[in-house]
Amino acid sequence: MHIQVVLFDGFDLMDAIAPYEVFAAAAMYAGGDITVELVSAEGKRSVPSGMKGPAIEAEAALDPTRSGIILVPGGSGKPEGDSDDAVPNILKLAMESNLTPLMKLALENEKITVATVCGGSLVLAMGGLLEDRYAVTNHLGMAALGATGAIPIAARVVEDGHRLVSGGGVTSGLDVALYLVERELGPQIASAVEKLFEYERRGTVWRAQGRVPINFTSSSEVVSQDFEEASHEDSEINGTWQSEIATPIGKMSVLFHISLKDGFVSGTATQGDEVAEFLNPTWDGHRLTWTQKVKKPMRLNLKFEVTVQGDTMRGTAKAGMLPASKVAGRRC
Repeated sequence: MHIQVVLFDGFDLMDAIAPYEVFAAAAMYAGGDITVELVSAEGKRSVPSGMKGPAIEAEAALDPTRSGIILVPGGSGKPEGDSDDAVPNILKLAMESNLTPLMKLALENEKITVATVCGGSLVLAMGGLLEDRYAVTNHLGMAALGATGAIPIAARVVEDGHRLVSGGGVTSGLDVALYLVERELGPQIASAVEKLFEYERRGTVWRAQGRVPINFTSSSEVVSQDFEEASHEDSEINGTWQSEIATPIGKMSVLFHISLKDGFVSGTATQGDEVAEFLNPTWDGHRLTWTQKVKKPMRLNLKFEVTVQGDTMRGTAKAGMLPASKVAGRRC
């Protein structure tokens, strides 16, 4: 079995090197039945790690046709923000590289298991590769993971089918790798590696199998909302709004078509040939909120919050921990 550990600019050292060491130790105990190498989407090169850490040499190009395991780490930097050294930007740049089409091919290859550590699942998810699939990431990125259309699961390690395994925070890379060693080589090899490292794998590997636990969250509370007679005429937000969303990776021109009738609001957003309906829109006479699924510039579930004054609309659109994007529009 061959294992490829992916490096990209700004990768987290522990996300990549901890699993690499687990796989290398397993290869030693298994008599060389498995091999492991560091790769990049661009091929053999020196790859700088995050937080101004050392550069690590990628030995070869990522090969999505070679059977085995491909592991994608997360990024290392400031937890939030839109600066070059912020994790959301590091992950976005990785997603925009050739890594996304290569990993798409890998996920389509039945002979490959794709594993991620920490923000590695977000790299794939932002590229539209994990829609409707169970996954986990660092706790800071769980909202963003859900915003991409993936199904976030609060577990140490999550297995979606047999070919997608994801780990949560940085140290979960040890758990992901040890689980895969046990799965592929057996518990004796995995136990030997645990003893060598003096580390025992943490947590149950979550799968969508078995009995579903009882949810003890109270469901007796009923949230009621009285719809008072609107003090503003329906024409307050009715119409077509030519709008611009200033995202971290460029400006988007969008047409919002909004209708308010009898206190109920509905709407659609048109960008090029893509039309998306407003989900759960609310209007309080001054502020309009809704969520919306978009595919460009990446697959995201955006939460909009805008205020309307006359023919002017201003507000934000946000997806999880990603930086908020400014929204500005005028009624046509």
